[in-house]
Amino acid sequence: MNCSISGEVPEEPVVSKSSGLLFEKRLIERHISDYGKCPITGEPLTMDDIVPVKTGKIVKPRPVQAASIPGMLGMFQIEWDGLMLSNFALEQQLHTARQELSHALYQHDAACRVIARLKKERDEARALLAQAERQIPMSAAAPNAVTDAALSNGKRAADNDELDPNGKRIRPGISSTIISELTDCNTVLSQQRKKRQIPSTLAPVDAVERYTQLTVNPLHRTNKPGILSLDILYSKDIIATAGADSNAVVFDRPSGQVVSTLSGHSKKVTSVKFAAEGELVVTGSADKTVRVWRGSEDGNYECRHVLKDHTAEVQAVTVHATNNYFVTASLDNTWCFYELASGLCLTQVEDTSGSSEGYTSAAFHPDGLILGTGTSGALVKIWDVKSQANVARFDGHIGAVTAISFSENGYFLATAAQDGVKLWDLRRLKNFRTFAPYDENTPTQSVEFDHSGSYLALGGSDIRVYQVANVKSEWNCIKTFPDLSGTGKATCIKFGPDAKYIAVGSMDRNLRIFGLPEDGGALES
Repeated sequence: MNCSISGEVPEEPVVSKSSGLLFEKRLIERHISDYGKCPITGEPLTMDDIVPVKTGKIVKPRPVQAASIPGMLGMFQIEWDGLMLSNFALEQQLHTARQELSHALYQHDAACRVIARLKKERDEARALLAQAERQIPMSAAAPNAVTDAALSNGKRAADNDELDPNGKRIRPGISSTIISELTDCNTVLSQQRKKRQIPSTLAPVDAVERYTQLTVNPLHRTNKPGILSLDILYSKDIIATAGADSNAVVFDRPSGQVVSTLSGHSKKVTSVKFAAEGELVVTGSADKTVRVWRGSEDGNYECRHVLKDHTAEVQAVTVHATNNYFVTASLDNTWCFYELASGLCLTQVEDTSGSSEGYTSAAFHPDGLILGTGTSGALVKIWDVKSQANVARFDGHIGAVTAISFSENGYFLATAAQDGVKLWDLRRLKNFRTFAPYDENTPTQSVEFDHSGSYLALGGSDIRVYQVANVKSEWNCIKTFPDLSGTGKATCIKFGPDAKYIAVGSMDRNLRIFGLPEDGGALES
């Protein structure tokens, strides 16, 4: 039975009392409300004339299209076409979204490059401003002209320089008062050494054998990577590094934070040393200058002196045990002895033996009356500081002497060069042991005794730690660290307090700390 209006099987069938026709309830109700008569016979019709028909569940017959295979294929074709059109529209939307995302990423990348360039220009402008401020004479209002010249920089005006007949500056020299101070310091330190025992807190050999890399600290810029020198202030456990990016950085190891960046040199910083319990930092640079930096209460360091007494690259800086004087060594074949407080060059010593090699390394003996220097001509020269006389020479190296280190015992000297490390007995003035850890094309860049004189570390294409023995006994290599920088050049090494960790600088921009992993290198003995 079908609806008289739609011709389909009704969902809610009703029948007219007057005509007996069957309708879909919703359709006939709407027609009666609109016209008030039967849509078939035209007779008047009201809702009271409609009687619902109760039937079982009605199953709608299939549409005509689904009644045959061709009809069903046509329906499927229509549905497939609709699906393909919908898929095409989605692909178009995806393509548009990808184009918009690509454009947004390009704009983001361009914005990042602009921001990076602006930051670089800002940093360069700040550096130039800081450099200009530091180069302004700091004591323009000082009443004493000599003090004014000493505080501004080491290169006095030509009108005020006193020159000898050879055209060289006349230096004040090391006075008898200073010599007495150095001698007294030597006496005290020598007596202390004889009574000194190896500290019980020193890291034992089995602990050093278990050292591994603890931290990697990117301290310098990436455009000119390379850490060329480092020093550790044991009392505060802070580290100073000298970089090829023309900056020195003061780094707090326990907190892992940079305390201060020392900017002012125009070329790579080749050497850095703490002085006066960390209140001062001395840096030497390839720009031929030496700078003395003073720490402030906020932790930053400001340049106090710019010393321009050398005429070539300054390769090494070493501070005397009194913390009142320091020495710089340069490729101009001279070394200078300075007063730390004033920045005054007391004497500039040139080798009169006819040797023209410049100095590539320098270090004070622990007692302070002996100075050791290494030259670019493979010589090691020992100087008497009081008389500035060359009292001994050691040859046998190949290539420039890149590093020099005195042992705390007072009679061992270690030097590094292209051919490895040589150990010298200062009592007999001869070489008693040689380490050649690398091939002839790989120089040893650094060598360092720990503060107790119990360990020796050397660096080149890797880092090796030896247990110090006597002249006749074998010095055993107890630990080898691979060069994790990937550059093949470990340029500087320093033992931490009680050898609890080892700080290593390489030709990347990272300072690496090696120690015990379970407690960050703070070994309890």
